[in-house]
Amino acid sequence: MKRATGSFEVTLQPLSNTDASSNPLLGRMLLTKKFSGDLAAQALGQMLSAGTNTRGSACYVAIDHVTGELGGRKGSFLLQHTGVMNRGEPSLSITVVPDSGTEELAGLSGTLSINIVDGRHFYDFIYSVPAS
Repeated sequence: MKRATGSFEVTLQPLSNTDASSNPLLGRMLLTKKFSGDLAAQALGQMLSAGTNTRGSACYVAIDHVTGELGGRKGSFLLQHTGVMNRGEPSLSITVVPDSGTEELAGLSGTLSINIVDGRHFYDFIYSVPAS
């Protein structure tokens, strides 16, 4: 397993959700990310979120299409996010979608974690990619 670390910037753009629901607790966002560090890449994705009437409880799912360079290898891959907030206690899982790696990242697998410090986003990506 290899490790990639760095930071990223994220922009969230609300998208219309009226065709699916008029419930204000359900949301949909366009995600735009720029990764720096060991992963030099751009990502586009979508997020679905749901809040509850209990303060601090909510969830989201998202898919990112990441394109760039990881450990000197070029290509793209998909990340799947599953996040849950249980009365203020967060749980987050971000994994590489199996068989989503392209070009020099074919066969990529791994998990990514996010840490937010003073409003800045940092990633820690534990991954494996077959020898070329």
